[in-house]
Amino acid sequence: MKFSLFAHMERLSEAQSHSRIYEEFLGLCTLADEGGMRAIWTGEHHGMEFTIAPNPFITITDVARHTKQVKLGTGTIIAPFWHPVRLAGEAAMTDLVTGGRLELGIARGAYTYEYERMMPGLDAWEAGQRMRETAPLLRQLWQGDCTHDGEFYKFPATTSAPKPLQDGGPPVWIAARDPSSHEFAVHNGFNVQVTPLWQGYDEIASLMERFNEACNGYSGPKPKIMLLHHTYVAEDDNDVQVGARELSRFYNYFGAWFQNKRPVTCGHIEPISEKDMLDNKMMSVENMHRDLTIGTAAEVIDQIKRYEDLGYDEYSFWLDNGMSFERKRDSLRRFIDDVMPAF
Repeated sequence: MKFSLFAHMERLSEAQSHSRIYEEFLGLCTLADEGGMRAIWTGEHHGMEFTIAPNPFITITDVARHTKQVKLGTGTIIAPFWHPVRLAGEAAMTDLVTGGRLELGIARGAYTYEYERMMPGLDAWEAGQRMRETAPLLRQLWQGDCTHDGEFYKFPATTSAPKPLQDGGPPVWIAARDPSSHEFAVHNGFNVQVTPLWQGYDEIASLMERFNEACNGYSGPKPKIMLLHHTYVAEDDNDVQVGARELSRFYNYFGAWFQNKRPVTCGHIEPISEKDMLDNKMMSVENMHRDLTIGTAAEVIDQIKRYEDLGYDEYSFWLDNGMSFERKRDSLRRFIDDVMPAF
């Protein structure tokens, strides 16, 4: 089992400066690198102070200057927002300037809020089809001239300039949930990223079943699969409950962004009342405690051992949670010092 960090900048109020938040983000990345994590993942989002990540390639390039060994991944690029030629070239350039440390995670995107602003009229189905057209072109563009005449993109003979530093290009990961997405990823020789969000162990097991079923029909080398999950390593039992409450609040806001029904002003969604959060039983504190990877170090070890037994190759510590920098840092440090050595 390998371990990685998944993190973004989070700005919870106008009182926080972007420069301070970014310095804190870099501090967490440095801790992950020094602690021996395999990779750091950061994604792409637009117009949301909830998750600040307008271009992961820029972030990765700077994080590379502050770290030494850790791989640097996009978790994830939103494929329909990128022309394949542009994506291939910018990924190759990022791989070059980071010394061959890039890993390229790709997804269709999830927020209707972003679709409305970046590509009005785009829906999840079309976004998925654009992703499936784009991803297989990348290796062709990295290798040499590629001519393409597809449903969404058409271009004459074109190659990526520059070429990636890594032979064959950066490893490609596809964010997958339904069986057809797993099959697409595996049968194209891509690795797979999955997240059960708040849905718990049964969903974690089901996602692995979908991956294994896709692998059963594939004769090539078996790709890797990574589990991305919200994690909080608590100081003690009382702190477990505090962490569960904070993650309950985070998921109330996550769900509100996803539903895209509340007003947004200057990148901040309209506040959710304490009563409304208490009434949202799906995101209750009890459910968060049960279904996320939350507990003391010993409890978190036991939970991740179950994921390892299912066959997951990598566990990504999802750190976006609405907590203070200090609480994020201390949880991550306990994970590195007390949890990772058990594996």
